Amino acid sequence: MARRQLEKFWADLTFKGRQFTAEVILWAVRWYLMFPISYRGLELMLQDRGAEISHTTIFRWIQAYAPQLEKRLRPHLCRRNGSWRVDETYVRVKGRWTYLYRAVDSSGQTIDFLLAAHRDATAAKRFFRKALGQPHTVTPRTITVDKNPAYPRAVADMKENDVLSRFTRTRQCKYLNNIVEQDHRSVKRLIRPGLGFGSMRTARRTLAGYEAMAVIRKGQAHQIGGRNMQAQAGFVAALFGGAA
Repeated sequence: MARRQLEKFWADLTFKGRQFTAEVILWAVRWYLMFPISYRGLELMLQDRGAEISHTTIFRWIQAYAPQLEKRLRPHLCRRNGSWRVDETYVRVKGRWTYLYRAVDSSGQTIDFLLAAHRDATAAKRFFRKALGQPHTVTPRTITVDKNPAYPRAVADMKENDVLSRFTRTRQCKYLNNIVEQDHRSVKRLIRPGLGFGSMRTARRTLAGYEAMAVIRKGQAHQIGGRNMQAQAGFVAALFGGAA
């Protein structure tokens, strides 16, 4: 009973001061993060359901709840295998190209991501440290990368500092990385309607939501089917204290 009361209190606190119910907010957040649609397009969809919500309000919801969704999802993810496929793709932020580092395992399941302003060994090390610190990852047996020279330098430095196992093998093989390059497409498809981001903060928060919903739809959350939309909706609501 105490746990239910705590969950209800947390849900109330999370959505406190919002004009709309938690159910409406989470519905809008999930749909924006799942499908390639603009804020104005989602505004029209909500109007069709009788909810008069401006696109600026939806934007604020995404900025508030997308990173929370990604953070709360982490402890519920299944463990990934030790064959990492790492690559980076371009994302436009405030008219400039930035770099979205992403990794999947050999079965195409998401390991982690990181948005960085530069494409160098420092950014690669930041990404690897972030990925290694997640509860659903294991120390990689192999890290497959493309011909970017920053990756071998980053791996060698991390081995030297005992951050990465000395038994981890680095492979520079483009065709083995097709799986992560194909996976980039799902994220790029979601970014396209927005025509880029206005700031690194906005980009990081929105991308966190994109990646979180992609992970759920891949079936990486415990006992949640990738095609079961009702189960996914209920799971997201449960992450926010059963708010929806």
